[in-house]
Amino acid sequence: MNPRPALPSWLTWWERPFPNANTILLYGRRPALIDSGFVGHAEETAAWVRARAGRVDLVVNTHWHSDHVGGNALLQAGGAAIAAGAPEAEAITRRDAGCCSAEYLDQPVPPYTVDVALDDGQVLRLGDTDWEVVRTPGHTPGHLALWQPEERLLVVGDALSDYDVGWVDLALDGPDVATTALASLQRLADLEPRVILPSHGPVPADPARALAAALRRGRRLVDDPEGAVRYGARRIFAFALMIRGGIPADEVEPYLHARAWLTDAARLLGIGPEALAADLVTSMLASGATVLRDGRFHAAADHSPTPPETLRVPYPGAWPLPEPYGVRTR
Repeated sequence: MNPRPALPSWLTWWERPFPNANTILLYGRRPALIDSGFVGHAEETAAWVRARAGRVDLVVNTHWHSDHVGGNALLQAGGAAIAAGAPEAEAITRRDAGCCSAEYLDQPVPPYTVDVALDDGQVLRLGDTDWEVVRTPGHTPGHLALWQPEERLLVVGDALSDYDVGWVDLALDGPDVATTALASLQRLADLEPRVILPSHGPVPADPARALAAALRRGRRLVDDPEGAVRYGARRIFAFALMIRGGIPADEVEPYLHARAWLTDAARLLGIGPEALAADLVTSMLASGATVLRDGRFHAAADHSPTPPETLRVPYPGAWPLPEPYGVRTR
């Protein structure tokens, strides 16, 4: 087995279990963080930063899902600026109800603002090194990667991991979103990185092999839209179980029936929401993706417990408007 590629001394990689995305800290005159984890562990994220860098001046989000932006509010309150892909930055500034897909996915995100909107090709100073912004839409419309050409480091967000690719939302983002995601994967592969830093799982020992596998998986999402819908539904349901410490067995299907993402997935599959909910419960239990323990359904994947009180935050439609209203680009 190949060893993990060497990382430079000015970067610390924190591989985190679900429901957090992995976190990257860059040292220098302007300490920076890439992704801030889930709200349930925001205090842990902030303490980790303080212990290693004292402070962080800038948080860059690869995209706006809850496991990537949950520490933004706390870090911003401590003086950090937030940077994000332009489409998502603009929506957050407007306080669009659909921000972060938080209400749609039933995944809490504390209110934050975006100070810097990022677009393709921009050069961003993180720590003491320059990184290029690479737009990689697919998993979300504003998803981005970060490329450090001297060290050939590639931060890929949820575009891929050593074992997976990011799910795509055909209901929200349209029938061509899997093709968009595949094109983004190809763009990343064309960079020929020495090191891939994904948002979930370990640093791949063989970047070329990981990218080739991701391209094959991405092609399957294009070729099998029904499979892509079911894949996304499984991922969203598993995350719900993780952040809630499981759901009582007699409440699982009613919980699913109330979810907008499940209704949309059922429509795309041409079945009723009740049928899809029942299928998710039985198929994920049969595959071992979920387990029934003490009368509750739990996600089987390793994950950190989430304090229930941390989930009590407003959906973006109720977030206060930022002051001053606006977002800058650079």
